[in-house]
Amino acid sequence: MGNITKRGSRSLVVDRAKSLEDNPVIALHTKLYEAIIKEDCPTIMALLRHHPVNQPLTILSNSTSYRLLLSQQTQSIIPIHLATEYHKPQSLLCLLKHGADPEIRAAGLTTLHLMLLHWPVTSITWAKPCLRVHRILTDIQNNAVKCLRILCEHGAQVNARVDNDNKDSPLHLAITYGTYPILSILAQSGAQVNATNESSMTPLHMAAEILNKDMIETLIVCGANVNCAVPSTGNTALKLAVRTASSKAGQLLAAGVGCIRLLLTHGANVNVQDHEGKTALHQACFGGREAIINLLLEFEANVNILTRNGESPVYVYLQRSANLRDMTLLTRLLGRTYPLRLTNKQGVLPTGITLPEFQLLKETLITLSQKPLSLEDICKRQVRNIYGEKYKHHLKQLLPQKIWNSVYYCYDLVYLLQ
Repeated sequence: MGNITKRGSRSLVVDRAKSLEDNPVIALHTKLYEAIIKEDCPTIMALLRHHPVNQPLTILSNSTSYRLLLSQQTQSIIPIHLATEYHKPQSLLCLLKHGADPEIRAAGLTTLHLMLLHWPVTSITWAKPCLRVHRILTDIQNNAVKCLRILCEHGAQVNARVDNDNKDSPLHLAITYGTYPILSILAQSGAQVNATNESSMTPLHMAAEILNKDMIETLIVCGANVNCAVPSTGNTALKLAVRTASSKAGQLLAAGVGCIRLLLTHGANVNVQDHEGKTALHQACFGGREAIINLLLEFEANVNILTRNGESPVYVYLQRSANLRDMTLLTRLLGRTYPLRLTNKQGVLPTGITLPEFQLLKETLITLSQKPLSLEDICKRQVRNIYGEKYKHHLKQLLPQKIWNSVYYCYDLVYLLQ
């Protein structure tokens, strides 16, 4: 009996679906839907005489699933949204010429927003190259770019915010869902490159946080402020990039060095402090990634800046026991630090050197912190801090070898820490 009832229910659903197909309104909507997908502009123009261009299309669900038909037999979409979601430039242009409004919204999203959300992903690495598939993906990408340009040329608001909690602009959406060519098109069309979302993040902050070098470079060329800080934290694009590059994932992937160098060469302030007083060097020292620390030192990062809690970059470096196995890097940092402060404002030592296995190191560092340096050693540190790694080889050509060695090779520290 259960099977008979179930079969009967299925028949009712099929009959209901058939009646919907016979509905003249849905039949018209389905024809317009198909014409937009096929980019059949003459048919689109003919059908628009019977259907307002900005009214949603109600069409049957593509799925023939019995369960889906029970719960959802139709779906609704605005014609211009359909053309952009499926990247149909000819259909989009035809609809716009016949009065389609690019600013009409669905679920708080304009046509431009929906397009960026549905931007095609074409950066696929194939085990075996397939020219046909590659051509198809290239065509999809090119059609998406064409649609974007058409929208911008026909008055789409390139600074319109998404109607949700985060209030992203199209540029913010492009960072999240798009690729870097989108950014220049939007910027050239008047998008505010330094606009912030509800989290006070600019597009450059977002691009730096995900270490996307192409996007960072494009945004800088378009006028992004490399030293803009997030009001709630004081983080700059440089600090966010260093944080991601110094994370475990960043270290495993060896990512971010190019992004950080790009920001620094375009004027990012290496010594700017966030609301806690931390600099990019503090962040890098906590992660302990040598390549990032050396890069920041090359651009004259100051090793003697203290956080609000009285912590220097060396203090932060000593917090993590994993960092303490790299004596060469620790020696380099100590060779630039004066005075050496081993405690914060509360008088607490760094966590790493309090472990029993580093007892000897702790005693050595305490001795160093209590021993005043000679004027000669202070001068050497000053030279290293002023000229850093960036100009040390230039100094080598100017100074006698013995003096240069005494400045850049800290034999006393190496000996003490071994």
